[in-house]
Amino acid sequence: MITGYVLGESLRPGAVFAPHGLRIRKVERVDNSASATAGQPDAWTFVEWETDDDSASGPIAEGLAAALEPSNGWYADFAVGDERVVVFAGKVFRYRRGDEAGRAEAVAYGRSMGTPEHQLDWEE
Repeated sequence: MITGYVLGESLRPGAVFAPHGLRIRKVERVDNSASATAGQPDAWTFVEWETDDDSASGPIAEGLAAALEPSNGWYADFAVGDERVVVFAGKVFRYRRGDEAGRAEAVAYGRSMGTPEHQLDWEE
């Protein structure tokens, strides 16, 4: 099973993220005004999703990479078994949990794209 989420605000206008077999688990609005940075909204919409098809990680990552807004360093992440997948607009990182070099590469890319430091906090 793959579970993850995407922030509604992170999708570029006109983008569609609809990989086959995805189910919505929950949609939640969260006040982010205390930690929002320039160019980010004060409230975020978390769309939590899941699929039973572990082989769908490629299409999911590709779909996110095509749908994410490139400004402000927006990203989405999810786990497949012991692999962590971190997706930015046009770029996908995959590494085994605990792989510090793999994580560092994704974090460095996020910084270069403008992701605020306190938001480079995906789970391992």
